Amino acid sequence: MRVPVLIVLSLAASPLSATAAQTQAGATPHVAAPPADTIDSSMRHDIVAKLSDALRENYVFPDVGAKAAEKIGAALSAGDYDSLSDPSSFAARLSADVAAVAHDKHLRITAVDAPPPQAAGSAAELPRSEAGVVRADKLAGGVGYIEVIGFPPLPAFKPTIDKAMLALKGSRALIIDDRRNGGGSPDGVDYLVSFLVPPNRPIEINDIVAREPKTNTFKRQRFSSQPTPVSFAKIPVYVLTSKNTFSGGEELAYDVQTHKLGKIVGEVTGGGANPTGPVDLGHGLEASIPWGRPESPITQTNWEGRGVQPDVPVSAQDALTVALRKLGQKPAAEIASASLKQVFAPRSTPLPGSEAIARQFIAGLVSGNPDYASMTPEFASFNREHLPTLRQTFLLPLGAFRSIKFEDVGAMGGDEYRAAFANGAIIVDISLDAEGKVQGAMMRPAPAGQ
Repeated sequence: MRVPVLIVLSLAASPLSATAAQTQAGATPHVAAPPADTIDSSMRHDIVAKLSDALRENYVFPDVGAKAAEKIGAALSAGDYDSLSDPSSFAARLSADVAAVAHDKHLRITAVDAPPPQAAGSAAELPRSEAGVVRADKLAGGVGYIEVIGFPPLPAFKPTIDKAMLALKGSRALIIDDRRNGGGSPDGVDYLVSFLVPPNRPIEINDIVAREPKTNTFKRQRFSSQPTPVSFAKIPVYVLTSKNTFSGGEELAYDVQTHKLGKIVGEVTGGGANPTGPVDLGHGLEASIPWGRPESPITQTNWEGRGVQPDVPVSAQDALTVALRKLGQKPAAEIASASLKQVFAPRSTPLPGSEAIARQFIAGLVSGNPDYASMTPEFASFNREHLPTLRQTFLLPLGAFRSIKFEDVGAMGGDEYRAAFANGAIIVDISLDAEGKVQGAMMRPAPAGQ
């Protein structure tokens, strides 16, 4: 049996609220159907029709979306896809064809059980994090250091980044390590940038210009600086980048640079700007369709296709060394050797009460009678709509629910559990709001051998 990766997510966020979060837009609630073993002619026609509709109706640039739809329609009619029966091969060809028209690094088609593509270059395996925050350290000379690898929506991100930044209070300079940051939600980026803005001089940081589906009408959402529990304004700030810095990670560097809040040290970033969301194409294929574009109030544009150009161009592996040298400190290539004291690390124990809540949540989905009162209204609404599909395609084939065990802190800042069933196991990343209600969950098959 081929089991899909299942995403069930709701964090009370707008569509402007994913890899760590995988895309700047973040994850939109959906259930991915199991992939077909092979793609036949009727499936190819259905997939191309759905993808064409999504491009025409949702893509941020309507004229480009229409041209991309025309290209794949013509290729289908010409028989160019006839030999592509493997889902991953068909997805890769569709991605190449739309990319030839759109040149948008967030626009891609994937088979739902395929490994996620690297956003920009081949990054090493990501480290443990809590809501995207890997560590915070005090270095010699009063220098603070923090590494952030992703931006979950603000309800998950804020408590963790507040804790880490408060631990760096009093720093005379700050290094933000953005080299492994794959992106996430704009409101998380906005909040981290806010730590660098003078509290008495709030600024407009960035806008998202979003297309209304099935129209050529656009709406603008403004992201402005917010109050933070501690300020790092008016001290030297260096943001470290690499070719793997992507999407929301790039926005952090771009915002810091364009607002003159600090200097960028490292490599040109990946060049993917447009916020995106998933579209189910059926038969185990899914499209990521960008529905908006960032627009800086300073430049009236963004970093799509170009990347963020560093103020101090150096290799990513030398970025920390160069930043420390510019601050008058002893160079060090790795944070472990530069750190005097690590003041933040991801949790290693579950949040109080989360195990009981996770057990109740999973048991309720399996039985078909979840306790909707234990969920936020948005998440309850999503589960009411999708519960039959969740159970039929994902949970019931696993058999009887047996037990759960805490595995690690989750990517959304919640807790990750291994849920064991009679016929297998899944990993459940469950997130709670301030009142202890389930505000989101992500599920995926447990790795083989667990």
